[in-house]
Amino acid sequence: MSTIPKELQKVTDTVWELPTSYKQGMNVPARIIATKKLLDGMDAGVFDQVTNVACMPGILKYSYCMPDAHYGYGMPVGGVAAFDAETGIISPGAVGFDINCGMRLCTTNLTYKEVQPKLKELINTFFKTVPAGVGCKGFLKVNNQQFDDIIETGVKWCVDNGYAWEDDLKKCEGKGKIDWAEAGSISDKARKRGINQLGTLGSGNHYLEVQVAKKENIFDAKLAKQLGIVLDDQVVVMLHCGSRGFGHQVATDYLKTFNEVMPKYNIQIKDKELACAPFQSKEGQHYYKAMACAANMAFANRQVILHRIREGFSKVFGQSAEDLGINLVYDVAHNVAKVEEHKIDGHKKKVVVHRKGSTRAFPPGHPELIPKYQETGQPIIVGGSMETGSALLVGTQKAMDETFGSTCHGSGRVMSRTRAKKEFRGEQLQKNMEKKGIYVKAVSMQGLAEEAGGAYKEIGDVLDAVEKAGISKPVTLLRPIGNVKGTASIMLNFLLATLILLFSFLVF
Repeated sequence: MSTIPKELQKVTDTVWELPTSYKQGMNVPARIIATKKLLDGMDAGVFDQVTNVACMPGILKYSYCMPDAHYGYGMPVGGVAAFDAETGIISPGAVGFDINCGMRLCTTNLTYKEVQPKLKELINTFFKTVPAGVGCKGFLKVNNQQFDDIIETGVKWCVDNGYAWEDDLKKCEGKGKIDWAEAGSISDKARKRGINQLGTLGSGNHYLEVQVAKKENIFDAKLAKQLGIVLDDQVVVMLHCGSRGFGHQVATDYLKTFNEVMPKYNIQIKDKELACAPFQSKEGQHYYKAMACAANMAFANRQVILHRIREGFSKVFGQSAEDLGINLVYDVAHNVAKVEEHKIDGHKKKVVVHRKGSTRAFPPGHPELIPKYQETGQPIIVGGSMETGSALLVGTQKAMDETFGSTCHGSGRVMSRTRAKKEFRGEQLQKNMEKKGIYVKAVSMQGLAEEAGGAYKEIGDVLDAVEKAGISKPVTLLRPIGNVKGTASIMLNFLLATLILLFSFLVF
């Protein structure tokens, strides 16, 4: 039985719209970017959530869902919504618990032929030097003052303290930080959860993956070369992780606060998971500053892991990271709210763009991009499953014009973690992948089963949708050959957050 609402209207082959008449209280229509094939596979919860977001105060143009969208906390994973910076709101549920969960890609000057004999040694090294799993702690110890510096300055702290190259800073979204971060806006509990987690992968779908860019998988050779893909069978490394328990606690703290203050601001929402406050309010500004702290911690977290990647390659191959060409391509954020300028009804306007499980996709010529990417457009790193591969894309003007400069972030789940554990066995999955030439080290076999390729949409289908919609341009597919997976289930964190919110509703 189809879950697609009968009210859904086709705008183009890749744009579908639910009008404001679909649900009482909708301030704007809801738009889903997807091919018919992907649309047919979306669960009913996505349509319900994207239209709940459309009811929020101050929302502009549309509430969006990307083709990798699936049911999430309050807002679909793969959701995009922009709110008027003067009269609109900010919502932790529309940002996500793992604030600035994001992607990072670096190149090497090594080929698969050179890496394959040492692949297991390389992955085993990363498994030791980049802690993974729920509650894991990093090897880098910092004091409270250093942690404050990290969460207020992001990657710049890493440059100043020898964990980054100057060039890395230029190749991070927003130069590796969100402004307005203030350490005084975070709770003691958040600080305690985050201070020992720098340089750690965490759990769930987070990973460190060694990949290969094969000539036959390149869609645009000129763009690929401009982005650093210059060899056939070139080895690259992709990283997916975020702000860990620190960001989770920031979201938990402010969801509770926002549920308390919504009556004061006469805000009514369709789902308490979308608890919000006016962006310009005291509470809204405090959350934004705390969210920026968590985002900056995530940028720094990925940077320290890149430092470990460079150390690992240098150790295994007996050459310096510079000689091995381990250069950052880009670092992009998911799960953030950012103040940006966009055209609304022909006029430039400051808006608060919430991207939850979606990626910024700025076009060629955008002033925020460094000269190298002024011609290509912003690099977009799309994580696929550990069995099928990932992709590198670039941003387009159409994304800027139509989706607030946003596109997909990954393949997107088609199967719950519970069902995946019933369908797949981690031990067998690990063996099957090794037969295919993919060596995996995981924290737990149950968690590995949750991340089976069959639990995700086909990345080719997602790329097809965003390309046809014109909101990003595929450059190359990247095939996995080795993976460190932080696979203890993230459902524990999700359930804990739900219990905390339920408790706050009962108390208040």
